[in-house]
Amino acid sequence: MPVTPFQALACPLDGDPLTRTDTAWRCPAGHSFDIARQGYTHLLPVQNKRSRNPGDSKEMVAARRKFLNGGFYQPIAEAVNRAALADVPGEGTLSCLDAGCGEGYYLRQLATAAGERRTLELLGVDISKWAVLAAAKQDKRPAWVVGTNARLPVLSASVDRILCLFGFPVYSEFARVLKPGGQIVQVDAGPGHLRELREIIYPTVKPEKNEDTVAPEGFTTLATTAERFSLELTSQDQIADLLAMTPHLYRAGAEGIERASALNSLTVTVDVRITCYRLSDSAYPL
Repeated sequence: MPVTPFQALACPLDGDPLTRTDTAWRCPAGHSFDIARQGYTHLLPVQNKRSRNPGDSKEMVAARRKFLNGGFYQPIAEAVNRAALADVPGEGTLSCLDAGCGEGYYLRQLATAAGERRTLELLGVDISKWAVLAAAKQDKRPAWVVGTNARLPVLSASVDRILCLFGFPVYSEFARVLKPGGQIVQVDAGPGHLRELREIIYPTVKPEKNEDTVAPEGFTTLATTAERFSLELTSQDQIADLLAMTPHLYRAGAEGIERASALNSLTVTVDVRITCYRLSDSAYPL
C-alpha cells in the first residue's frame, strides 16, 4: 500500500507554498523551517501559541499511545476508515489530513485499511510537539507537523479528507484547505461515553441527552452514525492510561482521581458519534 507524505504545505508566516529540501521547508520569501531528525517539522510560530508548550503533555501522549496501541479503540478506527474511504475510487491518490492527530494512531490505521491500489498522501497536524514527536517516531511515511487548526499550514483546496477525532474543529479553515467536494470525518463523544468512569470521578453526572447534529456553515451532512461498545479494563495501569488521555484528568477533583486510582478493574461504555460533512458547492469560491 503506497503511503507518501503530504507535500502541499504553506508557510505559517505568509501562506506561500513551502518547498522541501533535505533538511528544511522553505518559502519564496526565504522563511525556513528545519525538519527535525525524527522527521517532523515545527510550523507553529510563537505568536500563534497561547502557552509555552500548548496541547497534550508528554505524559498524556505516552498514556494515549499505550492505550490506543492496545487496540481498545479499534472499533472506532475501523468506523472512521469506512467513512473516510467510502465512495473513493479503488485507484488513484487520496490526500488526508488528521487535524489534531495526537500520536498518529488513526492515520496509521487508515493507511492499513486503504488497500494496495490506492495511494494515500498523509499529513498529521497537532499543536502538541510531544504528540507529533511520538507520531513521527512510530511511522516515517506521513508528513508530521506541529501546527494549529486555527491556521493550518496547508495550501488552499489541497485536501480530500479531514479527520477530526475528539478534537477542536475550525470549519472555516477546513473549508479553505478542502478540495471541492472534500469531506470531514468527525468523531465526538456521545452522551454515554465513559459514563461509568465519570460516575466514579465526579460527585454528580449530568443526565444524558442526545444533541442534534447541525452542519456547519458551508457544509452538508452526509451521514451520522453511532459507535457504542463496552471495554473491559483489567488493571490499574489501563484505567490510569484511559483517564490520562481524557480532559477528565484535569476536570475531576483530587478525591475523584483517588477513587479511580484505587480500582483494579472497570467496565466502561464507549459511545461516540461519527459525522461526515461534505463541502458544499456554494462554499466556492472562497
